[in-house]
Amino acid sequence: MQTESTLPMQSAETGDPLQTLLLTACLHNPCAYLGMHHSPHGKLVRVFQPHKSRVWVQTSLGFELMQCVHPAGIFEWEGEHLARPYLLRLEDAETRTIDECHDPYAFPMQISGHDLYLFNEGRLYQAYRMLGAHRVKNHGVTGIRFAVWAPNAERVSVVGDFCRWDGRVYPMSIHPDSGVWELFIPDLPAGMLYKYEIRNRTSGAIMLKTDPYASWHELRPNNAAYTPNEGRFDWQDDDWMTRRREAWDWLHAPMNIYEMHAGSWQRHPDGSFLSYRELADQLIPYLSDMGYSHVELLPISEHPLDESWGYQTTGYFAVTSRFGRPEDFMYFVDACHRMGIGVILDWVPAHFPRDSFSLARFDGTALYEHEDPRLGYHHDWGTYIFNYGRNEVKSFLLSSAHYWLTMFHLDGLRVDAVASMLYLDYSRQEGEWLPNRFGGRENLEAIEFLRELNTMVHGEFPGALTLAEESTSWPAVSRPAYLGGLGFSMKWNMGWMNDTLSYMQHDPVHRHYHHNELTFNQLYTYTENFVLPLSHDEVVHGKRSLLDKMPGDAWQKFANLRLLFAYQMTCPGKKINFMGNEFAQGREWGVGQPLDWYLLERAQHRGMQMLSRDLNHLYLTMPALHELDFFPEGFSWIDCHDAEQSVISYLRRARDGSFVLIALNFTPLPRMDYRVGVPEAGRYRELFNSDSTYYGGSNVGNGGNIETTGKPWSGQNDSIVVTLPPLAGIILSRAN
Repeated sequence: MQTESTLPMQSAETGDPLQTLLLTACLHNPCAYLGMHHSPHGKLVRVFQPHKSRVWVQTSLGFELMQCVHPAGIFEWEGEHLARPYLLRLEDAETRTIDECHDPYAFPMQISGHDLYLFNEGRLYQAYRMLGAHRVKNHGVTGIRFAVWAPNAERVSVVGDFCRWDGRVYPMSIHPDSGVWELFIPDLPAGMLYKYEIRNRTSGAIMLKTDPYASWHELRPNNAAYTPNEGRFDWQDDDWMTRRREAWDWLHAPMNIYEMHAGSWQRHPDGSFLSYRELADQLIPYLSDMGYSHVELLPISEHPLDESWGYQTTGYFAVTSRFGRPEDFMYFVDACHRMGIGVILDWVPAHFPRDSFSLARFDGTALYEHEDPRLGYHHDWGTYIFNYGRNEVKSFLLSSAHYWLTMFHLDGLRVDAVASMLYLDYSRQEGEWLPNRFGGRENLEAIEFLRELNTMVHGEFPGALTLAEESTSWPAVSRPAYLGGLGFSMKWNMGWMNDTLSYMQHDPVHRHYHHNELTFNQLYTYTENFVLPLSHDEVVHGKRSLLDKMPGDAWQKFANLRLLFAYQMTCPGKKINFMGNEFAQGREWGVGQPLDWYLLERAQHRGMQMLSRDLNHLYLTMPALHELDFFPEGFSWIDCHDAEQSVISYLRRARDGSFVLIALNFTPLPRMDYRVGVPEAGRYRELFNSDSTYYGGSNVGNGGNIETTGKPWSGQNDSIVVTLPPLAGIILSRAN
């Protein structure tokens, strides 16, 4: 495809200023010159076809030859018997082939003033139905309606293979008060490559831009969009969607999320990607068997560079074509739902890349971003920051969220880099940022945008979730917007993650000095609805894999990792683990190659996978481990003070009062005859032991029933005496 704009053709001497503007590709209002007009002799039809040698127009008497009135390709016909809508018959100047099509400039614009008003007010949540390319009917004729927001353009054209990428052929018409340009091109089929050619009003610079609202892009490194098919997908997930909307109590339900990168979970032997449909066939049975309730996809919105993992988004309404077409991704989501698995998208409204074909300086000005780099440029990522105070940008982003949840039945959005949105001085030195109107560092427009986003999602998509990756102590992130919060469903607990991984990396002999890193989180656990993340960010960029972070020899590394997973699965909060964690991937994650599945040929890695599976299913089926994740009634310490032996023990409770007891030993020394307080007398049994030989452990534990001793302990009514295995956790319950 052509990647540079067509240079305007110089016109011959003419007294018609509109003709001059057309031939120099500066015509702001093409319908003033092209199309059908009234004349003293009936109707005048004027077309511009620079790549055609002859043109005929359809009348009630048949096709009549139009007169070429300018050698650049302007043709005219005048008469009384014009057909409506009329066809053009076009002879190609090179091949002499003849095609027929309707005249684009014979059709009125379709976008309503009401939609334009809402868009300009920042309240058009379905702007993707107005802007972009859509297969529609206009006066009974099927074609593609194109619409794009470019208020500072002098001229915008649709270009593509169908016009030899010549920006003079299909100039668009503007809605004067909105900055939105529109053109209906009749008879244009699906699957045609197109872009917008934009001429800036002030500088005259010409840019070739990909449609911001396009639903399907060509495969990178190319970046044009395809005209849409917009056929209906036959969804089979009605039961799931109804249950999610009407019956799912996510506050009390188990959520165990498998975070994954679609391009590097698994690949074909030749290194090529699995398609969305192949992922559905291979991934979904694995997730179901392993006991995950949800899968969270690193961004699969379109992006130009594999190495960005999807976080430098250029297609906010487009599923990446790396793995297939939009309907293929619909198949993936539908298949997940039919197997009882939710799908969450990693969504990136915090910043966008500077690629010249995309949003950056879209119409020659800072349209989606800020003009001032102190507000609009992100130094860490080399990207632009959205201007959340601009209404049309709000409509764009809110519509993007609405689109993914509507068109693909997604169950939630994980919003990336929320902290970078909230603070004007995020990762900036003094003098590199501008305060808000009150002199503070808070980004007031971003705060309002996030509140509106979450209100929209929860209001229009009951049961759909929003998860904030927010790394600071900003208050009430997961509290309703009407109470002054940001309105997210949940927040990633970065404090728990940092403290826990810091503690686990200490040599066990030193852990008693750092005991507070295990216990401190209970001081703030119920201030938010927390998710406990062991995510992709912890296994890249020299941070090492989870297994490699663990201290000690090979046996101790695996034992520590098993203990870490037991701790995560029994702590209050929903769960998330990055792919490969579940079987102890040995190396850091790399975007360019699949996970090391061959490791499952080794007993220790198979044992880790078995442990992950058993813990996952225990979490899903044991109400005490998930029903009160967000409520202090669901957790109580038995003993958080045994720093000397690096042991903690606690209770998790369900809404009906049932409970399980967890005891974790963070040293390689077995603790024999260890007394643990229990709230009720009776018999207890060991439900889970991370030191089991099935998982690769030493099989130290507690076989059979354990009787209470009648001795109160640690503030509890009774106690039991147990054996705590080395570097391991056990889960006990009352025996029936």
